[in-house]
Amino acid sequence: MLAKSHTNRQSRASPAAATWVSRARVTRPRIIRGSPQLTRVLSESADMPIGSVAPDFELLEPKTGEKLKLSTYVAGAPATLVMFLANHCKYVIHLKAEITKIASEYAGKGVKVVAVSSSSSQTHPQDGPEKMVEDAAKWGYTFPYLFDETQAVAKQYMAACTPEFYVFDKDCKLSYHGQFDNAKPGNDIPVTGQDLRAALDMVLAGGPPHKSRPSIGCNIKWTPGNEPGYYGAQVVKK
Repeated sequence: MLAKSHTNRQSRASPAAATWVSRARVTRPRIIRGSPQLTRVLSESADMPIGSVAPDFELLEPKTGEKLKLSTYVAGAPATLVMFLANHCKYVIHLKAEITKIASEYAGKGVKVVAVSSSSSQTHPQDGPEKMVEDAAKWGYTFPYLFDETQAVAKQYMAACTPEFYVFDKDCKLSYHGQFDNAKPGNDIPVTGQDLRAALDMVLAGGPPHKSRPSIGCNIKWTPGNEPGYYGAQVVKK
């Protein structure tokens, strides 16, 4: 059973939730040219305890105009992959072709795959619903790509950056939260999804949680005034 959603959760994380950020690190933000009120930050994922039950949610899928409820969508699946993505983030763009490939491959093994976009469409309209539909078509997404308008789901998952990957077992308990692989823009390492593949294979085989490395990417673009308590604790130190 999935954990119940709390849509009225405050923007500041609870003391218990704050313990999830032990792995998080932070660097100086850069001001986006022409938009001095906005920052572009390289962030690292925060810790969500292994064994945590997947928080349930119901979000709009812009492509279909319908809402999808996670607990209904994943019922009976041997594993579930939840991803936090963005249209414009270069760290996500670098992986999109392989993300599409892996999603299709593991869907054939019964894995339920869903992606969520939580970045503010107020400050970053390029991440809004219309652009999500275009991006999903461009990259051939075969999985639901959902819009987290209030950013409540990102907070429930302690999501800090894009991309972030969460693998849950048949009981919807977290088995892996970490990076796709070691490939990053500019490092010339082939994009294979090695880490995520290993985690999915381990869950499908009924094995123990796969050891993870934190994902690194663009910070989620929080609507001003809606930043969570853990924001600012997970910028990557150079």
